[in-house]
Amino acid sequence: MSDTLLQIDSVTKAFGGLLAVNSATLDLNQGEILGLIGPNGAGKTTLFNMTSGEIQPDKGSIYFSGDDITGHKPHVIAQSGLVRTFQIVKPFAKLSVVENVMVGAFINTSSVEKAEWRAREVIEFVGLGSHADQPASNLTTASRKRLELARALATRPRLLLLDEVMAGLTPTESASMVELLQSIREQGVTQLVIEHVMQAIMTLSDRIAVLHHGELIAVGEPAHIASDSRVIEAYLGEEFEIAEN
Repeated sequence: MSDTLLQIDSVTKAFGGLLAVNSATLDLNQGEILGLIGPNGAGKTTLFNMTSGEIQPDKGSIYFSGDDITGHKPHVIAQSGLVRTFQIVKPFAKLSVVENVMVGAFINTSSVEKAEWRAREVIEFVGLGSHADQPASNLTTASRKRLELARALATRPRLLLLDEVMAGLTPTESASMVELLQSIREQGVTQLVIEHVMQAIMTLSDRIAVLHHGELIAVGEPAHIASDSRVIEAYLGEEFEIAEN
């Protein structure tokens, strides 16, 4: 398919005797937001780490925009337009917000002026304009999440892998983050999103993939996933089904 941006083909990863991801196959289309959910330890972050180049799969292949990126270094993958955020946000505390975001911008330019221009543009977009010249250490948890997003966006990605970008946020902050991610999609950026905040991920995603014990047990539209008996048993729980109905 010409609109397939990311293709994960039968990837497997084991750590010692633990099979973290078992023959997972998943496609992501251009412009789509795909949610990735599952219990802790299901293999979600391992799948991210293989896709972004932090670790290599034992078996299988990963294609981005038609190119085989299996085993490529993270910076090479990032330069191609596939960029990730991390669940634990660790900004450079002694640097300003704009200097933090410039780190991302330097992936595409060696010009300080161009990097700063791009950084300030993105900071304004994510709602941190008034904090641009403040130390990153001054930011709240919600603002640090936006800083992490801004640093990724400064690279001009085509695909964002977002690892629990709503973790630790209040319901109001999560709703605001959903709006921001929708705005990012409107700019043409495809997204693969790991998330435990079910209301947010059900609202945000076009489709949802469910990992359990390293295996993809379901992929489909949010309404289908919310009513899938295997997903309810493995992850969502009966109370979610009752709340949805």
